[in-house]
Amino acid sequence: MHGTGTQQEEWFSTWFDSPYYHILYSNRDEQDAQHFIDNLLTYLHPKPTEKILDLACGKGRHALYLNQKGYDVTGVDLSAESIRFAKQFENERLHFEEHDMREEYRPETFDFILNLFTSFGYFDTETENVVALLATANSLKHGGKLVIDFMNTERTISNLVAHEEKQVQGITFHIDRGVEHDFIVKKISFTDQGQEFYFEERVRALREEDFMEYFGMAHLRLVDVFGDYQLNPYNAGQSERMIFVLKK
Repeated sequence: MHGTGTQQEEWFSTWFDSPYYHILYSNRDEQDAQHFIDNLLTYLHPKPTEKILDLACGKGRHALYLNQKGYDVTGVDLSAESIRFAKQFENERLHFEEHDMREEYRPETFDFILNLFTSFGYFDTETENVVALLATANSLKHGGKLVIDFMNTERTISNLVAHEEKQVQGITFHIDRGVEHDFIVKKISFTDQGQEFYFEERVRALREEDFMEYFGMAHLRLVDVFGDYQLNPYNAGQSERMIFVLKK
């Protein structure tokens, strides 16, 4: 069995580094993501001189898009493979670095920090989530803004598809979803070239009130909560996302 994370090796460090992660999600809609970023830029209105941090940037496509729009962007991610890939796009206003968001990164440096597409709540303990948020707040300049885009957990849980099969690039992915010990867990198994693989995605089922508690601990002031990528107001029952805008 490959890909089974040990306690030392957290699930995200093996799964996000795996080529299969990128195969399974290769059909993710880039246009949707770019519309969302365009909407955010219109709303946040960064100046070309201001610095943006893309926190948990993956392979860097959103950081690259922001940079193409004329911004000074740094992308950080825990995945060495993803950062290695992203580095080919670097220029004097676009940089990538391997970094664990639980550790401090360039204090008081960024005007805006974006944490998009549910890239939070991966850690085993709640304490680590708070530590990550404190470290993130520390990287913001005073008066800077942080955007956290998370799923609307209540709605996600009530709409969970328990089992699904997906065929991508000749591989049949078997996907099981459920809630275990306050985590939304996705179990992914498949066979490729006669070899069996198994991975898990575990994201803490954070509710709006959990985030509010975290924000208080990190001394971040809530400015807005949006419910979708068009930046419509958040509605607990209907909204697809919880998009928090916070100010330091």
